[in-house]
Amino acid sequence: MKHLLIKKGHRLICLAFLTSVLIFSNSCTEKFDERNIPQDKIVADKMDANLAGQAFAFAQYNSVSGLSTYIWNSALYSDRFAQYFSNIHPAFQSEQNVEAGAHKDRLWSNFYDMVATQLHFVQDYTSKNNLPIENAITKVQKVASYHRMTDHFGPMIYAEFGSGKTSVNYTSQKDMYTDFFKLLDEASVVFKQNVGKKNAFGTNDQMYKGDVNLWAKFANSLRLRLALRIVYVEPALAKTQAEKAVADGVMVNNSESGLITCTINSLNGLSKITYHEEWRMSATIHSLLVGFNDPRTSIYMSQRWDGGGYRGLRNGLPVNQRDRGAMTLSYSAVGNRWRPLYSGAWGEQGINAPMSVVTTSEVYFLRAEGALRGWNMGGTAKSLYENGIRMAITSISTASSAAIDTYINGTSLPVAINDPWNSPRVTDIPVAYQSAGSFETQLEQIITQKWLAIFPDGWEAWAERRRTGYPVGYAIIESLNPNLTKFQLARRREYPPIEASSNAEGFKSALT
Repeated sequence: MKHLLIKKGHRLICLAFLTSVLIFSNSCTEKFDERNIPQDKIVADKMDANLAGQAFAFAQYNSVSGLSTYIWNSALYSDRFAQYFSNIHPAFQSEQNVEAGAHKDRLWSNFYDMVATQLHFVQDYTSKNNLPIENAITKVQKVASYHRMTDHFGPMIYAEFGSGKTSVNYTSQKDMYTDFFKLLDEASVVFKQNVGKKNAFGTNDQMYKGDVNLWAKFANSLRLRLALRIVYVEPALAKTQAEKAVADGVMVNNSESGLITCTINSLNGLSKITYHEEWRMSATIHSLLVGFNDPRTSIYMSQRWDGGGYRGLRNGLPVNQRDRGAMTLSYSAVGNRWRPLYSGAWGEQGINAPMSVVTTSEVYFLRAEGALRGWNMGGTAKSLYENGIRMAITSISTASSAAIDTYINGTSLPVAINDPWNSPRVTDIPVAYQSAGSFETQLEQIITQKWLAIFPDGWEAWAERRRTGYPVGYAIIESLNPNLTKFQLARRREYPPIEASSNAEGFKSALT
């Protein structure tokens, strides 16, 4: 499993760069002129800094939680492949490794219409209008947005995006990552020249409200994530970039975490769709949380509605074994933190929690892995691992320091699950750091705790499972994909069908 991320095979988007911003179209169209200049949208030559800020906000939110982003990736694919949730709806076969063409089209179009287009415009506008801090922030946001997509798909339309060409080549993942580090370098120079300044993009920046110091730490933390992402294909470059990130200053306190603020007008993506009641908690997260006596268990998982405590469901259940009505009652739903804002039939009330992009707890686990590999991460693997756990639990619960220390030193193992498959414990590691253990044992501990800490970010969790093989997870019950057995993890999303037909020559560059 230790490869950069994704194998070959991809697709396309509408080719002409959309000069308007705040475009809400959902799919490609042949009517380029009409689409490029909608009658009710503001075109580029009428733009001002405030509207550029709104375009930035639109891209920032939709890179994480646009409706298409969440439903057509997180809800049906990455969250399932990560084994946070398990499907109980008979209509979907995604976690049995079968993708629907419409799902692919919507995710791809959502990204290029609602994220890439806006960022392309804002980066160009801020460059031409002498807004260096805003330009630097946009570059970092571009890296944060694009890396999620290339980690899922592989080569993408990137270097030639917005070129106006009728045939657009894909950029390799290696070249995209090279440019990511370059953009972060450029942004870091600007941040160092403007230490202490605030209010870039104002309230349109839904993460840090334009605080340069916080954006600098975010950029360094993102660099650290990307460095570990390439460790199995470019180990020397990974070490260089990781040590640079830590030396320049990464997040160290929870107040510095990169979180998208959610409001009544920009809901948490998961909270938007939990009322569908189409999935339940996975057996994998059940085995870990309950076995570790994790203080987050009651936050992440709800009690079964039939009064039977906590219970997770194995992934990949055949359609004829799904009973949405019965399973809704007999398996645990996600905790109330991510339930809808209104009270439902069972009295749940969500809180519209913020959406994580990069958190301080993740950064400690990244540093712990780097230290395990012998890199200079400013601490030992054990100390950084334990700090990662502390940050993760304190960020989401009221657990006392004593309770957290008890958890960190816990020697209990994940539990077996009383289910139709007599599922054994998912793995045999405890929380207490195994200093005398093998490299792989320690790596499994670090990644498993990171996986728990970043819940419910299935985008990142699935990427890390592919990269490291951890957490191990249960085999799915059934795979319907002839290229994947039930013991294999899906390695990428497929390109949408429209790519091969609309950009045939350019699409070939994704396959070479």
